[in-house]
Amino acid sequence: MKTIRDEINQLRKMKGPELVEQYVAMFGKPPRCKQPSWLFQRCAWRLQEMRLGGLSEVAKKRLEELIAEIDIDLGATRKKIKSGRRDTLGVTVNRVWKGRIITATSVDGGWEHDGQLYRSLTAVAKAVTGAHWNGKHFFGLTKREANR
Repeated sequence: MKTIRDEINQLRKMKGPELVEQYVAMFGKPPRCKQPSWLFQRCAWRLQEMRLGGLSEVAKKRLEELIAEIDIDLGATRKKIKSGRRDTLGVTVNRVWKGRIITATSVDGGWEHDGQLYRSLTAVAKAVTGAHWNGKHFFGLTKREANR
């Protein structure tokens, strides 16, 4: 029987289409992203989960309890920001990025982040990541299309 390390090394050698096939075999559905590094990470995680076991039932139950305690109405905030209406002043959006909580607050003239004023959420996301992001997508304010 191959070791997990051997199987992960085998995954590491796979190209994009092979990783897609492996993902489908492991998860039973097509991936939402076909970027090879993402596919590799998910397949390696799933392999380890299948071989070593996932979260215990106690841990899963506790996660569900913690999720149920969260009282955030993202639906209303998502609609207000999406419409671009002025009544969004004071709305704060958050995102965890590389272990850091990123916060942006809607103010007159744009979005405030770490004491700086930015014209848009996209500008905040670019300042944080150094790369171009759709700001609404970065902060989780848009829904992904089901069949991408």
